[in-house]
Amino acid sequence: MKNKRRALWLCIVFLWFSCSKGNPNNELTDAPQPLLLSSSVKDGADGVPIGENNIVLSFDQNIVLDQQRRIELNGQPVGQVSAAFKELKITVHLEGETRYTLNIPAQTIKGPSGVFAAEIQLSFTTADVQDPAIGMALVTRNASVQATKVYDFLREQYGTKMISGTMTNVSWNSHEAEWVYRHTGKYPALNCFDYLHLHASPADWINYENTQVVEDWWNNKGLVAASWHWNVPADEGSTDYHFYTQDTRFDVSKAVISGTYENTVATADLERMADHLILLQEKHIPVLWRPLHEASGKWFWWGAKTAEDYRKLWIMMFEIFQEKGLNNLIWIWTSQGGDTMWYPGDDYVDMIGCDLYDKQNANEIAALYASLQKEYPAKMLTLSEFGEVADLPTQWNSGAKWSWAMPWYDYDRTKSLSGLEFDKKEHIHADIDYWGRLLADERTITRDEMPDLR
Repeated sequence: MKNKRRALWLCIVFLWFSCSKGNPNNELTDAPQPLLLSSSVKDGADGVPIGENNIVLSFDQNIVLDQQRRIELNGQPVGQVSAAFKELKITVHLEGETRYTLNIPAQTIKGPSGVFAAEIQLSFTTADVQDPAIGMALVTRNASVQATKVYDFLREQYGTKMISGTMTNVSWNSHEAEWVYRHTGKYPALNCFDYLHLHASPADWINYENTQVVEDWWNNKGLVAASWHWNVPADEGSTDYHFYTQDTRFDVSKAVISGTYENTVATADLERMADHLILLQEKHIPVLWRPLHEASGKWFWWGAKTAEDYRKLWIMMFEIFQEKGLNNLIWIWTSQGGDTMWYPGDDYVDMIGCDLYDKQNANEIAALYASLQKEYPAKMLTLSEFGEVADLPTQWNSGAKWSWAMPWYDYDRTKSLSGLEFDKKEHIHADIDYWGRLLADERTITRDEMPDLR
């Protein structure tokens, strides 16, 4: 009798163990298999959105995932899979115009009784790749050969490759690019300079007439970009210069009206700025020119009043530069999103920039990118400034296929090209781990991969 009870107990333990661990043949239990009720991507579907996509499968009972099994998309393992209650979520990146088969092997999905679901296969086709009707010609009359070459190169790469870039530390150097090279062995393809101290140049500490640093970058096949934190007097007659709205009484609405103090200052500054850009033109250096940025934020004086005032100032700059014979510029206007009233117009802008900070959700960034693409279908989009955002490859996978992208500088990290700070890999906007992931992505273009556009 004792032996019979022991045998019965062993049998119960065996049955419990089989059910709790799952039985490959679904034997020794009458519990039903988990059944697939629906999928967010239907079997046989066409036109499935490209980019990062969450495929959600719903079952008739709670499920768990056997991590020893492998879910594949077109024969390649899927990296992001999670199961919760009655749903299985699979995160995948989908290319355009592609036929996909998602395969979930048997013995992968298990119900609460330990019974496995049968094999599941879903086949579908993604949507066509959108081909934006990007403008063929630059807005500048008689654009230089080199400016045209750069623009054509950006058009050829757009949507396929992304140009890596760095910002100068404050104004007139390539310190951030050198820091990236110091830790990765690669230079970014683009360096952006800043005419921040134009009002003070030439001086023993800043001289924009000495263009050697820009020449060196261009002659090494690097792309040259430039911005201008336009400093103006705090008050009429003042020698104290500022660009933040809160620090100056300089009135942008008057800067576009002939005969005013502000117009006199603005016109003189614009002609002076043109003369400095002509120095680069004479050396056949094209410039990705991004002035008057982030206007709708109103924190800079050029955006402090109305959108109309701002547009007039942009066009005033454009026309003065044309009159001065500048033809080496590719004009980039910066959007903050939802600010179309501030847009100077297609005849005055070649590309659309976007400055982003503290945005870790790649899908949100992709949604902003899509809205800009819809608003400005004839213009390439660039991530003209960023800091603390989702990885660029992740953004790309989500659909934000920027032409070029550039983190802002870290003053303390790169103010000097030597020392303990320069040796560190941390960075307030994009650390070396970030750069490592970016440069490892085959879609990223570095300076050594650039063609000679001279």
